[in-house]
Amino acid sequence: MIVVVNNSASQEQFDNLVSWIEAQDVKLHFSRGETHTVIGLVGDTTKIDTELLEGLDIVSQVTRVSDPFKNANRKFHPEDTVIEVGNTKIGGGHFALIAGPCSVESEEQIVAVAQAVKAAGATILRGGAFKPRTSPYDFQGLRAEGLALLLTAKKETGLPIITEIMDADHIPLFEDVDIIQVGARNMQNFELLKELGKTKKPILLKRGLANTLKEFLMSAEYVMSEGNENVILCERGIRTFETYTRNTLDISAVPMLKELSHLPVVVDPSHASGVSRLVKPLSLSATAVGADGLMIEVHNNPQYALCDGPQSLTPEQFEDTATAVKKVLAALR
Repeated sequence: MIVVVNNSASQEQFDNLVSWIEAQDVKLHFSRGETHTVIGLVGDTTKIDTELLEGLDIVSQVTRVSDPFKNANRKFHPEDTVIEVGNTKIGGGHFALIAGPCSVESEEQIVAVAQAVKAAGATILRGGAFKPRTSPYDFQGLRAEGLALLLTAKKETGLPIITEIMDADHIPLFEDVDIIQVGARNMQNFELLKELGKTKKPILLKRGLANTLKEFLMSAEYVMSEGNENVILCERGIRTFETYTRNTLDISAVPMLKELSHLPVVVDPSHASGVSRLVKPLSLSATAVGADGLMIEVHNNPQYALCDGPQSLTPEQFEDTATAVKKVLAALR
C-alpha cells in the first residue's frame, strides 16, 4: 500500500500518522519529494482501512499495490535512486562506465588495464577475483590475492572497484570493495542476498540466465528488505534458442525495468553476446534506450586471457566504444 502525504502537513500531524500506521504491524518506506512524501507500507495491509486514511486532510492519495516487490517498486519511490561510489554516481541521469578484465591475473595486468580504461573514460574498475565457471577444471580466479591486486589497481588509478562474491562467508574479505557484484548464477541465492542486505555496500545484481523481470526484481527485494537499498540492476543477456551469440541481450528489459523500478539499470554487453565485435553496437543500443551505465570486459591481451577472451575488448577498442557512447549520451541530452 502507498500513502501520499502533502508536505503542507505539520510535523505533529505527520508523526501521528506514522505512529498510527506503525501500530498496524507493517514496515514503512519513506520517499520525500518537493510537494509530497510517499509512505510505502510493506507487510499485511489487508486490515488497514483505506477510506479512513483517505479521509485525513494531510493524505492526498492511498493506493494498494499488487506487485510483490515493494521496496524496489517505482510506485513506492517515484524519484530515481542515485548510487554514489566515491566521486561516481549511477542513476538519475548519471552514467557509469564500468570496465576491466573478466578475471584478475596479475598485478601488471590489472594495473595496466585499469590505467587504460580510466584514460578512456571509465569511472569504475571491474575484475573477477572469485570466478564461477561451468567447468570445475577452468581457472576460477586468484581469490583473496585477486582482491588485493584490485586494491592495488585502485590505489594506482583512484578508480572505485567492483568484483563478484560467491559465498556469504566471503563478505569480510570485501570490506574495501566499493561495489559487490552478485552474478547471474547467484541471482536466486536468497541466503546470500539476505546477508548482503545487512551490509550498506552497493550491490550490483545481475539478471539470471533464464529469469523473468519479476523474478529479477524479487531478488533485488531480498537485498532491500534487509535494509540495504543500494542496489543496481544489471541486464546481462538471457539464454534463448539462438546459438550465434553466447546469450541474447534483452534490450527491452532496460526501459521496462526503469518503468517498474526506481533502481539504476546497467547493461553488460560482453556477457550478453560473448563476441567482442558485438560489444560496441550493443553498448550504443543500451545507451540509447536509457541504461544508466555499461559494464564492459577489457583485457590488454584478449587472446591470452584466462577467462572470456573472445568477448573482451582491447584498450583501443574500449576507447573507441567509450567515445561512441559519449556521442549517444550527448545526443540524448
